[in-house]
Amino acid sequence: MHSLFTFHRILPLPPNLSCNRFPFCRNISVSAASMAMSDSLTRNSSYEAAVSSLSSLITSRTRTDASSLNEQFNWMFHYLKMLDLDGPVSQLKVIHVAGTKGKGSTCTFSESILRCYGFRTGLFTSPHLMDVRERFRIDGVEISEEKFTKYFWWCWDRLQEKTDDKIPMPTYFRFLALLAFKIFSAEQVDVAVLEVGLGGKYDATNVVQAPVVCGISSLGYDHMDVLGNTLTEIAGEKAGIFKKGVAAYTVPQPDEAMSALEHRASKLGISLEVVQPLDVTSLNGQPLGLQGEHQLVNAALAVALVRTWLQKTGHEDLISLDCSDNGSLPEQVIRGLTTASLQGRAQMVRLQDDDISPSDVVFYLDGAHSPESMEVCGRWFSHTIKEEKQEEPFKDYRQILVFNCMSVRDPELLLPRLFNACTHEGVQFNKAIFVPNQSQFNKLGSKTAPPPQPQQVDLTWQLTLQRVWEKLLRSEKGGNSSVFQSLPEAIDWIKETARQNKSTRFRVLVTGSLHLVGDILRLIKK
Repeated sequence: MHSLFTFHRILPLPPNLSCNRFPFCRNISVSAASMAMSDSLTRNSSYEAAVSSLSSLITSRTRTDASSLNEQFNWMFHYLKMLDLDGPVSQLKVIHVAGTKGKGSTCTFSESILRCYGFRTGLFTSPHLMDVRERFRIDGVEISEEKFTKYFWWCWDRLQEKTDDKIPMPTYFRFLALLAFKIFSAEQVDVAVLEVGLGGKYDATNVVQAPVVCGISSLGYDHMDVLGNTLTEIAGEKAGIFKKGVAAYTVPQPDEAMSALEHRASKLGISLEVVQPLDVTSLNGQPLGLQGEHQLVNAALAVALVRTWLQKTGHEDLISLDCSDNGSLPEQVIRGLTTASLQGRAQMVRLQDDDISPSDVVFYLDGAHSPESMEVCGRWFSHTIKEEKQEEPFKDYRQILVFNCMSVRDPELLLPRLFNACTHEGVQFNKAIFVPNQSQFNKLGSKTAPPPQPQQVDLTWQLTLQRVWEKLLRSEKGGNSSVFQSLPEAIDWIKETARQNKSTRFRVLVTGSLHLVGDILRLIKK
């Protein structure tokens, strides 16, 4: 008599295909399991599947007491051991940079200079604007989807297998830092340039115990919900990356911040050298790759960090980074500083549209989101606009502001700094547009389609921003503002206005949020 059921012998999964990765494969027949594994391998080997899994690690950020932060930070050492990366990470020759403003630019300059000297470079920065792979650069190029996918699943599978309730899967940024360590060690970089994600002391990148050199860029008020409400507290967190026996550099700081940095350096018995802004004449008449006067501060810090890195890693023959007899920096340094690029920081993009001349609509993109950086952004935009008008004095120019910021930030601190900086330079906005970001925080890949706009969009925050702006306008003549429901609508309005005013040049400043800048880039580069 034939049984209604066919029994199959259940076989264990191969070690590299743990049930953590394929939870639905437990206790099913080998024929069904093989089919499930085949489907899951296809799904899990794709870049989009990796991005989707990465999204699952995103958690809300809240201020936590020091003991909890310390415990969670210590998990990083366990994660490194789970991934057998503790040894490789200790061998990385790291430049570690924290700060409120300019840390990403400093890292970008440093990497670019060392690449021009012929070193194989790894650069880890945050956040990304359009694609998570932007955070990982090898020799100046973001990592390929193929390599990202390979290294992602290498880390993911091992952590899924070895983490538990006591030490859970790492959160989003911690996983990205671990992934950076894996990428840089596997790709055998000569130097790893690491930008701190948030703060310093408890940041995931601070698991590096012996960097070659550390740097602190300009400090100010930001992430106060996590780092503290005073410059002393904020600077103390940033100075957490200082290590005994490791050279440390910073730039001119407010007295309160500088005192906190010096106090930490003194406790560790290390000297803290303050680097003065770069003399523009040392660039031999060439402009920095990253625009804005403030970049002279970041460039100088980068030069100091690179000089010390070369000295400490046995490349004394290359450390002639001081100005030559004619006042210029070495050729490789100038090339590194003038060719450096970083999306969303003082970036200009011309609108590509069949009905609009490329010179008629230009977007000025800057992810400034702190009071100090808003002022710097305003000066950069104003100076650039004034230079353009001098070159074409008979052209009609109109300035448009597209703005949004996170609700944890205070627009009463941000918008006046931007407004006053522009007004001081004689530049006013003919129109201000307040609009919500389009991106969802967990959409990490550039191929990910933007989320559909909901039927009803909550514009409460944008209306609040508009009220702050309108209050600033009361003392000035001209200019108006609008709230748009979506970025595509705002872009369409700008395009249509340009089509109807073909003799006018529109200069659009997009600022307040790096996520907003990324959304705009995604839309206008389609």
